[in-house]
Amino acid sequence: MPSVKPGVVTGSAYRDLVAACKHDGYALPAVNITSSSTMNAALEAAANAGSDIIIQLSNGGAQFYAGKGIKDAAAARVIGAVSAARHAQLMAEYYGVAVVMHTDHANRKFVPWVDEMLKWSEKSFKETGSPLYSSHMLDLSEEPLEDNIATCEEFLKRLAAVEMSLEIELGVTGGEEDGIGSELDTSSTEIDSRLYTRPEDVEEAYRRLAPLGHFSVAASFGNVHGVYKPGNVRLRPEILRESQKYVSEKHGLGDRPLDFVFHGGSGSEKEKIEEAVGYGVFKMNIDTDTQFAYATAVGKYVEAHDKAFKYQVDPQTDAPYKKYYDPRVWVREAELSMAARLEEAFRDLGATGRTVTKG
Repeated sequence: MPSVKPGVVTGSAYRDLVAACKHDGYALPAVNITSSSTMNAALEAAANAGSDIIIQLSNGGAQFYAGKGIKDAAAARVIGAVSAARHAQLMAEYYGVAVVMHTDHANRKFVPWVDEMLKWSEKSFKETGSPLYSSHMLDLSEEPLEDNIATCEEFLKRLAAVEMSLEIELGVTGGEEDGIGSELDTSSTEIDSRLYTRPEDVEEAYRRLAPLGHFSVAASFGNVHGVYKPGNVRLRPEILRESQKYVSEKHGLGDRPLDFVFHGGSGSEKEKIEEAVGYGVFKMNIDTDTQFAYATAVGKYVEAHDKAFKYQVDPQTDAPYKKYYDPRVWVREAELSMAARLEEAFRDLGATGRTVTKG
């Protein structure tokens, strides 16, 4: 496989990365970040693992990245995403990793968010020859298939023109991610058909989108956002296998022509992850587990140094506590914990030591 330089990958470099994942049988964690601290932790984890990484922001994460002090939420979602992309472009080179910059779920309400971010990439492409992002996601899975695909067609034409990719969702991932899928009862013994994508729908998307540009599919095979108790969710990765087979036979293509992504990866059974990767998954979202890892490290640190978070100077001994409550200390503990959890994800996905970067 061709190798690429460290940095944010777009266009052919991004497609080479996806192809390498599928060819060599591994996938990359797609970690949701909300700040420069969480992004740096993700970059550090990738460097430690000797791998590449997918970094993504939800609309809420992008708004938080800009700062909650910005009262115009719509503007903050856009500017936060732009700022994060620029941070990644600068820092990825120094961490020595290839980074896929991506934005997560955008339902119909947030289509204007994607439109505004794309305008920034169109401007960047005109000025520099590169977009800000590798790809964006449109999650219109709650809408009729025709409405979903028609909107995706419109955006993919624009994305392809600036060497970007599109991620779509077919079938609703359960649980909740920015309000998507929250109404589905994943604990029921009855199987909700919306949690399982039909191969026919995947083929319809392929037939209409493949001629326009590169796209990936978040197909639902029982996966759920958040963490769930074992047995409450029936993961069926074989649905991905059947979709690959159906599209391949229908269009006379080779093995695994579709690029699949796995949403709701936190808490998933490792053997199901491995099976899904074997069926063409190159990307697995992880957010809940990394949030927890980041938060628990802070909690443990505060418990161990509780006085430092109540007093600047010890009331009995007059000892100063600045070296304990300095954010550079306890935030660093959070970063190390998050990076460690991500390194576990790299191992689970078979990505450790795999990279498309030179040197």
